[in-house]
Amino acid sequence: MTAQPSAATSEPAAARTSTVKLVDRLLSPEEGARRLASLDGAPRITLDSRQQADVHCIAVGAFSPLTGFVGSADHDSVCGTMRLSDGSIWSMPVVLAVDEDTARARRAGDTVVLVGTDGDPLALLVVSEVFTVDLAAEVEACFGTADSAHPGVAARLAQGAHAIGGEIHALRIPTSAFPTYDLTPAQTRGRFAELGWRTIVGFQTRNPVHRAHEYLHKVALESIDGLFLQPLVGDTKGDDISAATRMRCYEVLLEGYYPQNRVVLGTFPAAMRYAGPREAVLHAIVRRNYGCTHFIVGRDHAGVGKYYGTYDAQRIFDNIDRTALGIEILPFEHTFWCHRCEGMASTRTCPHPDEDHLVLSGTRVREMLLAGELPPPEFSRPEVASVLVAAAREG
Repeated sequence: MTAQPSAATSEPAAARTSTVKLVDRLLSPEEGARRLASLDGAPRITLDSRQQADVHCIAVGAFSPLTGFVGSADHDSVCGTMRLSDGSIWSMPVVLAVDEDTARARRAGDTVVLVGTDGDPLALLVVSEVFTVDLAAEVEACFGTADSAHPGVAARLAQGAHAIGGEIHALRIPTSAFPTYDLTPAQTRGRFAELGWRTIVGFQTRNPVHRAHEYLHKVALESIDGLFLQPLVGDTKGDDISAATRMRCYEVLLEGYYPQNRVVLGTFPAAMRYAGPREAVLHAIVRRNYGCTHFIVGRDHAGVGKYYGTYDAQRIFDNIDRTALGIEILPFEHTFWCHRCEGMASTRTCPHPDEDHLVLSGTRVREMLLAGELPPPEFSRPEVASVLVAAAREG
């Protein structure tokens, strides 16, 4: 399952990606103010942080072709076939879940003001449908389990079965702690063009960068023009490293170990769903929208616990039309430092037994950080490890 360099230089991937039309649902400040003023007294729905992140992704085109929250036909089609009702590949329903009272009060044709987590109007929603989903069937289809111990399942079950579908018109983009890196898909496409990149590989992570990640990046860069590093900065589970720490790790790594003209660092504002294979497909679609021609899918992409097989997130693409998907997938095996090879390797390139491999569990790494102990340089660059230790000490 190691990525094949020949695929990385394929012209069709770049050509397909350039034809994907971006959705733009962000109103100008003047138009937004005018519309909001005309809706004085309109009903309001306060979003949670996950729903706010979805509005952000819809508004800037990260979730193209979505123009709003899905209705029942799209919801059921995505759950059943991983396609929208128009046939477009889409793997996770983007649902505006509401409580029962709110659902009963709304009708098709209503315009609702969506309020952000800061209490200010964020977007307008034109209601197309109010509906109820089979929540147990949805989580089973999308997460492969209905276990409420799964963090993604728990988050979705907490939102409930009542939903409102409809197009949105964003009044603004939510504020962020990373304004320098909050690039929209239109901006990244423009940046890649300025750099003269014809092929771009995207990389998604919710975890701090380590040597295995760096190895994947640099193998890909041997045959691809540019690398787009896009850590997710929306909601994650409580024991994940903070977004601020993860971003700082990337900054210090890029300062010393990557060619400056070959890498762009940006943020992905979505919340983590931990949906394993289905979320890997969503992440690929999103990177296509940001302008990538290729996307790295490694070991247990978007997984959590023992819910998914090690390479399930790669195998799901075997049954997806790559032409329709519009982006090439670069699958990589689990990589590690081999003491006898004296370098990074995978089971495809290293003949040595497990005892020669440096593999640290996330639990062990957290224990080391909390004790103020730097992970070995073969696992994490010292500059990155220092950032993690400092963050662990700060609590």
